[in-house]
Amino acid sequence: MAVRGSWALTLTVSVVSLLVVQADNIEYTPVGQLFVYELQRETFQHEFEPFHKLYGKVHNDPMVFKCNRQLFPDLPRWLRFTQRHPYDNGFLYGTPLQEDLGKNIIEIFVTNKRSYETFKERLVINVGPVVKLMPYQAEFFIELREIEKVLPSEVQEEIKQDIRLIWDTERLDYVNITSALDRGGRVPLPLAGHYEGVYVKLGSDQPYSKCLRRLQTTAHQRECEAGGKISGDCSACTIPANCITWCKSTLIDLSRPVPPPPAPTVGSGILAWGGEFNPPDSPPERDFIPDYIITVIIPFALALILCLILAYVMCCRREGVQKRDTMTPEIQLYHHHTIHGNTSELRTMADGRSGVPQPLSTLPMFNARTGETAPPQYPSDSVHIPLIMAQQEPNVDTLPRK
Repeated sequence: MAVRGSWALTLTVSVVSLLVVQADNIEYTPVGQLFVYELQRETFQHEFEPFHKLYGKVHNDPMVFKCNRQLFPDLPRWLRFTQRHPYDNGFLYGTPLQEDLGKNIIEIFVTNKRSYETFKERLVINVGPVVKLMPYQAEFFIELREIEKVLPSEVQEEIKQDIRLIWDTERLDYVNITSALDRGGRVPLPLAGHYEGVYVKLGSDQPYSKCLRRLQTTAHQRECEAGGKISGDCSACTIPANCITWCKSTLIDLSRPVPPPPAPTVGSGILAWGGEFNPPDSPPERDFIPDYIITVIIPFALALILCLILAYVMCCRREGVQKRDTMTPEIQLYHHHTIHGNTSELRTMADGRSGVPQPLSTLPMFNARTGETAPPQYPSDSVHIPLIMAQQEPNVDTLPRK
């Protein structure tokens, strides 16, 4: 029984591992060539609940892609991601270098902006060694394009067809595609007809054509600096948006060996005598009395003057008691002076009431301790009838009972 259980566990782990491996998208790219991977929204649409289904047609929801290297917060240094709008596809693109050889596992998180559901996918990019040697490279600037519009494969093929006419060769491959914003370009205005621009670099094992070699001449550089018409412009574009800016095109010739930098000259290790050290002279003396007067004396004098003015207004400008009494009516002064006397008279009258007997309304009707229950006899017209007919001990209930 235990053997059967272990076999079942092993089979389950194998099936799960196989499914995980099959779920990963595996891509291969060599060093030195452009890698582009398009994240299509239609591919992930079936992972979410569709918004509407009309006649079998599913309306796509806006989606946002976020990519990072597995166990890292960012992408590898050679890889970039772009997505202009949630209704557009995303692109992973870049050119690996020799130090980027190996496996790169990219985690892709897809968020549905309508329902905020998320989905995760893994992309495995295997970077291999160099396949094609491209010693002749050229970089062209396309002014009327944006990076998202150049990365699709059909647009890349259109641009390559135009450059083949200039280069006179069919053996061209993309080396890199970079947005002008990554080269320090300015962000375009959000208006029609304004684009950020794209740099496109291609390479080949065939030498440059006669047309491309004009880019290295001094006459071409002078014409570009003058800003006039370029006489050596032989670029051709079948689509106006793919036209090349001839003055921003450069050639990168890697066929010639780069001379190594000169080796540093080994000296004796002893610094040369530079003479005695002459410290700088002391600065000239400065008179701080004007600064002291401006910052201390003048504010103190102003504060003193304000204090004197305030003291004069508060102490020397008072009306006085005599002037106030002359302006007050006689009857008001008489009432003011007799307040204390009237108060003493009222207190004396209140003390004279101490011998008056206590009102009967404050006496109890009967004594609960002695048992006297008969209420006192009061005449019906007496003014001394108690106001409270049930005054007694607080713990005795006087409510009528059945």
